[in-house]
Amino acid sequence: MRLAAALPLSLFALPSPPWTPPDASTGTQSANDTSPNSQWSTFLGNLLYFYDEQRSGKLPENERVPWRNSSALDDGKDVGLDLTGGYYDAGDYVKYTYPLSFTLMSVCWGALDMGRGYELANQTEYLDDMLRWGLDWLIKAHPSPNTLYVQVGDGNLDNAYWGGDKDVPYPRPSYQINDTSPGTDAAAQASAAFAACSALYGNRTLSASSATSALRNSDYASALQDHARDLYAFATNAKAYASSAYADELAIAALFLALSETGSNATAYYADAVKWYYSNDLGSQLHAGDETVLNWDSKTPAIPILAAELASTYPNVVSGSNATLEVWQQAVEDYFDIFINIRGRSYLTGGGLLYFPGDSDEASLNPALNIAMLMARYVSAGIATSTINQNRYQAFAQGQLNYALGKNPMSVPYVVGTHPNSPQNPHSAISTGYSPSGSGSSALSAPDDLDSDPQQEAYVLYGGVVGGPDPGDRFWDLRSDWVQNEVALDYTAPLLTLAAHALVSGAGDPYYTQVRAGAYDEVRPAGAPCDAAVQTGCKRGGLGKGATIAIAVVVTVVGLVVIGLGGYWIWTVKQARQRNY
Repeated sequence: MRLAAALPLSLFALPSPPWTPPDASTGTQSANDTSPNSQWSTFLGNLLYFYDEQRSGKLPENERVPWRNSSALDDGKDVGLDLTGGYYDAGDYVKYTYPLSFTLMSVCWGALDMGRGYELANQTEYLDDMLRWGLDWLIKAHPSPNTLYVQVGDGNLDNAYWGGDKDVPYPRPSYQINDTSPGTDAAAQASAAFAACSALYGNRTLSASSATSALRNSDYASALQDHARDLYAFATNAKAYASSAYADELAIAALFLALSETGSNATAYYADAVKWYYSNDLGSQLHAGDETVLNWDSKTPAIPILAAELASTYPNVVSGSNATLEVWQQAVEDYFDIFINIRGRSYLTGGGLLYFPGDSDEASLNPALNIAMLMARYVSAGIATSTINQNRYQAFAQGQLNYALGKNPMSVPYVVGTHPNSPQNPHSAISTGYSPSGSGSSALSAPDDLDSDPQQEAYVLYGGVVGGPDPGDRFWDLRSDWVQNEVALDYTAPLLTLAAHALVSGAGDPYYTQVRAGAYDEVRPAGAPCDAAVQTGCKRGGLGKGATIAIAVVVTVVGLVVIGLGGYWIWTVKQARQRNY
C-alpha cells in the first residue's frame, strides 16, 4: 500500500495577510492600463479562491475563506483509510474522482502553457496550494496500483440535505474500482491528471515564452509520475467494462505520460496514444455533424492539440511515427473551422454563445469556454498553419470569453462575485446559509422554496462559474435551477487558463468592466425557465433536451450497498448536480 504521508512539502509559504477577493463593485472599474492588468489579476485570483471555498476535510490554520469550516472528517473510515480532504464537486458535498481528475488535468495543462500568467498576477502560491489540495487527496484515493476510490458520499442522501458544512450528513460511503470491478475511463483520467501535473512540477514545458519554472519540485513530480504510470497500467490491463467510451481517456493519459517522461518510455507512450486514437476512430468525433465537446466526460478534442504541442516542442518523442505535427494540425484546424464556419451540429445562439444541442443543455457555458480555451492554447503555442487561421481562432475564443464575461443579452458576467450583475443565487448548499431545523444532527431537510429561503445568500461564492443561460440567451438567476445556477469544479477550470492567457498576452480589460451595473435588472426575463431542473416555464409540461442526457462513468460499490457498476455511477453523478427540490 502506498503511504500518502510522505508527500513533499509545498515550495511556498502562502502570503500573510492572504489575498482575498475585492467587492464585486470593483468589477466596473478600468485597470487604467496597469501592467500586468490588475483586473485580469483579480479575476484570476477570484477563480482560484473558488477552489478554497469548495474544500473538504480539515482546513488549515491559514484558510482564507472565513465562513468555511472543517467538514467530512470521517471520510474513508468505512474502508479503513483516510479519504478526508479534496474538493466537493459542485453545489453539494459529494466528492468525485472523475470530474476532479479532469479539472486538475485542465489546470495543470493550462499552467504548462500559461504559467507565467499566474506569476504576473502574483497567484503562483495559490495555484500550487489549489493543485496540491486536490492532488494530495487523489494520492490518498489511489492506495495501491490497482485500486482507485472514485466517490465518497451518497448522492441520494446528499440531495436530501441543504445546509451548511458543519452538519454534512452521514453515512458517506466510499466507492472503489479495482481488479475485479474495473473502470477504465476513471483510472485513465486520473492517470492523465497525475501525468499532466507531474510534467508541471517536473518543469517540462509546452511554451518557452509563457511557461513557469516556479513550481519545479522533482520529488513531487516523481511521486505524481509513479501514480500516473500505475493507473495507466491498471486502465490498459484490466478487463474493461461495457462503457460508451474510454479510448479518449486512454489517449490523453498516454500523451501526458509522453510529456512527463524524460526517457525512452516517452516514445512508447506516444505510440500508445496514436494507437488509441486511430484504432477507435476518435478522429470521426471531430468531423462536422458529429463534432463532440470537451468536458469531464469527453476528451477527444484535446487529443490532437496536445499531440501537436508535443510534436512541436519535443520532436524526438514523435520521431518515426506517421502521426506528425502536420497530421495533428490538420485535425485541429478542421475541427476549429466547424465553429468558425458554423457548419456542424453546433451553432451560435442569437447572443453569440457556441451551443451544442444536448451537451450544452445542462451547462451551456462549459462547452463553449472549453473550446475557447483550446483555441487560445493553440494560438499561444504558435503552431497554427497560417496567420489568418491564428487570428480567426483568437477572435473566436475572445468572443466566447467576452460572452461569459458580460457581452451577452443579459449583461451578466457569469462568474459569481466579479461584478454587480454577476449571479446572486448560485445553486450551492455551502454558500446559501440555509439552516435546517434540527441543525447539529445532520437534519435531512431543505427549504420549501429554495429561491426565497433565505432571501439572500449568506456568503458570496467568489469565482464560481454557473451553468449559464438557456439557448435563447435567457438567464433567470434562480437558486433552484441547478441547470443555470449550479457551480462546479470543472466549470471554473477553463477560465483559469483563459485568464492566464490574457495576462501573458497583455490583453486589455476583461469585458465585464464595460458592463453597466444594474443592466441585468432591466432585461431579466419574465416567467420561468424550462429545463431539466425547473419545468414551470415549459409548454405542456415538457422537459428540456438535457433531461435525457446520460453521463458515462463507472463506480463500484464498497461498503454498505452492492450496486450495478455503470448505472449507479451515471445516476449518482447526475443526481449530485441535479437538486430537484
